[in-house]
Amino acid sequence: MGGPVILGIDAGSRTLPEAEHLLRAVAQALGLPGGTVGCTHFVPAGRPSSRAGDEPHIACSLAVPGSVSPPTGVSWAAGDERGGPLAEGAATAAAEHAARRGGRVVTFPGHDRLTGTMSVAAIREGSAIERVLVLASPGPPGDGVLVVTNDHVRPVWRDGLMTLLTMPAAGGLLTPAEVPDPTPCCADHA
Repeated sequence: MGGPVILGIDAGSRTLPEAEHLLRAVAQALGLPGGTVGCTHFVPAGRPSSRAGDEPHIACSLAVPGSVSPPTGVSWAAGDERGGPLAEGAATAAAEHAARRGGRVVTFPGHDRLTGTMSVAAIREGSAIERVLVLASPGPPGDGVLVVTNDHVRPVWRDGLMTLLTMPAAGGLLTPAEVPDPTPCCADHA
């Protein structure tokens, strides 16, 4: 087989941290390098990609060399091959990743270097991120605009491009739109 294959994996993860842990554990078990493109994908309840009666959950996908064997202990999908009870969720994740139209990118080339405060240009030049956008803004920020990464950068696939969504921060800076540890709704007044 030539080129990478997109492997979908699904263990019915209920939270993003749980799904990210699964993604990293499978990548490590398969011996994949740290810069392997790995994503999380939301699987809604009652969709063809989940078993009847399943709760919404999160599946994952990894770009792997064609010679990698499917992982054990999780449902999986690669091309037309499937295995496990959540294989359809895994297939949905793999299809979204392959089409670059869905998924939240967790691991990718250069992700480990996106720490501290960096310019938009440095983010694009030092990683696989192809585009930076500001939420509710008509266009991309200038190359010199600074982004406070919070050491938590999770781009998404948008229009076929790995895109980091940001939002304005204090002092004319930007910060990734996804924050590392969001406060659950109603936590402060439960």
